[in-house]
Amino acid sequence: MKAVGVFRYGGPEVLEAVELPIPEVGPGQIRIRVHAAAVNPADVLLRMGYTDQMLAGRLTPPYRPGMDAAGVVDAIGPDTITGLRVGDRVMAMVIPIDSSGGAYAQFLVLDPRQIVRAPRGSTHAEAATLPMNGLTARRALDILGLAPGSWIAVTGAAGALGGYTVQLAKADGLRVVADTAPTDEELVRTLGADLLVDRGPGVGERIRHVVPHGVDAAVDAAIMGPEILPAVRAGGQIALVRSDGEPGVTPVDGQENVMTHNIFVPEYRYAHDKLDALRALAEDGQISLRVAEEFPAHRAAEAHRRFEAGGVRGRLVLTF
Repeated sequence: MKAVGVFRYGGPEVLEAVELPIPEVGPGQIRIRVHAAAVNPADVLLRMGYTDQMLAGRLTPPYRPGMDAAGVVDAIGPDTITGLRVGDRVMAMVIPIDSSGGAYAQFLVLDPRQIVRAPRGSTHAEAATLPMNGLTARRALDILGLAPGSWIAVTGAAGALGGYTVQLAKADGLRVVADTAPTDEELVRTLGADLLVDRGPGVGERIRHVVPHGVDAAVDAAIMGPEILPAVRAGGQIALVRSDGEPGVTPVDGQENVMTHNIFVPEYRYAHDKLDALRALAEDGQISLRVAEEFPAHRAAEAHRRFEAGGVRGRLVLTF
């Protein structure tokens, strides 16, 4: 099968098109013929070697990036409990440090709990944008546990993760203040944000200006770090995405008990019901599937260069 992996760590040029054996499907497993895999920040971290300790000794090089896959069911192993059939269009969140390897491959063998039907009417590329980012947003909101009507701030709202966070927050009945560049204002309003502020340094103070009592929580998809702290009321919460820190309590300018949570989406690798709920929301039009551009898999290095250049709205997708 065709795949994309790395034998050595570094820049986009280390991504290599390789031929690998098609994985066997065993009892309790499903094999997917992958047609699309989204490009995500975690893919860059793997390519550069930041996840090497987790990969080494568990998998054999080439190590494959990729946490989002969409395609069709190719085979179902014996004793597999599933409502799917061969040929069904599906999507899945993939964890590259698991025995499956990453999603940059034509075939994947996964636990059936990782796989749900693709949203009705979506293309493979569109479906591939949803699992990991959607589940990350869902995990953050679940941990925050806000009541309907609460205020939440979202940084990076025009991006894939931030956009899903805004839309899921609105589906949960929350009020949303989001950051945006002037060129993205229409997009972020379309996603459902109630209030907008300019992105960049000082974003926390600008959020506090439009929500004077402070937001109940924030999801820091743009990794603004301390910049977001002034936005949050005393006793509020912050969900930190792609953070290596430990959960804890951070005092903010005389405020107390602002709790920070680190979001680790692999904890939702088997959250079949939550992934299927995302599918339903996409079918109902409550969350949107945004593809920025598609690249044939052999142009993975080009896709990574485009991703790292910034300014991508939606997700870049590799096609197999």
